[in-house]
Amino acid sequence: MLSQAAEGVLVHQSEVLENNAVVVQGRDGVLLVDPGLTQEELGCLAQDLRELGQPVAAGFATHPDWDHVLWHAEFGDVPRYGTARCADSLRDLLAKPDWKTLVAEGLPPEIADDVPMDLFGRITGLPAGTAYLPWDGPRARIIEHPAHAPGHAALLIEERGVLVAGDMLSDVLVPMFGRTADPIGDYLTGLQLLEAVADEVEIVVPGHGSVAASQVRARIELDRAYVQALRDGREPDDPRIGPSAKPGWEWVSDLHRGQAARFG
Repeated sequence: MLSQAAEGVLVHQSEVLENNAVVVQGRDGVLLVDPGLTQEELGCLAQDLRELGQPVAAGFATHPDWDHVLWHAEFGDVPRYGTARCADSLRDLLAKPDWKTLVAEGLPPEIADDVPMDLFGRITGLPAGTAYLPWDGPRARIIEHPAHAPGHAALLIEERGVLVAGDMLSDVLVPMFGRTADPIGDYLTGLQLLEAVADEVEIVVPGHGSVAASQVRARIELDRAYVQALRDGREPDDPRIGPSAKPGWEWVSDLHRGQAARFG
């Protein structure tokens, strides 16, 4: 079911992993960002869009992780954009003969048989340095950065003050790092780039977790404190791990312990 985050910006949240699919209403259709996760949920989202009376005009993937590059036939054969690096990463994956097996290894077991793969990862890379998404709707500024995954980008829906943050600024997931030469430095750079637009943000929509008003700076600081603690070899004082973790998200503490060992 769609819920309103701001005027003309709607969110559909998945049951598993609390993925947020974002719908931005334009003049002749909607922009659909990171739709997911199961066949049923994607079908429900398609039904919600039919009830809105607007077709999908374009899609956008914030980054190449499996849960952000799904699609449903009812959304239509429309441009599905991502950054050039995001598209290159997916092209390399899809070129492997066993790509479906590789993707399946990362799926939550409870939904592994219900994640559609027919239209998986068909992302068109935008030219490097593209500042705005090419679509007929509210201006969507692309904020590409090196944190978390290749070609990760947030979208700032300028007229609505909404930051679609991808896999950052979550209230349930701690920062997760890519396999780069300097993953911690890359993450801090990503947070700096998001902080640079914080004065323009009224609503933040993370890839996972709750949509929040007037919390973008607090969430940036929470992520930064976690990353700096790992960098310095300290145990983070973070509500997303340990006894204060949200019920059902206790596994994030295991994720944290693995990351602490990696950087420790």
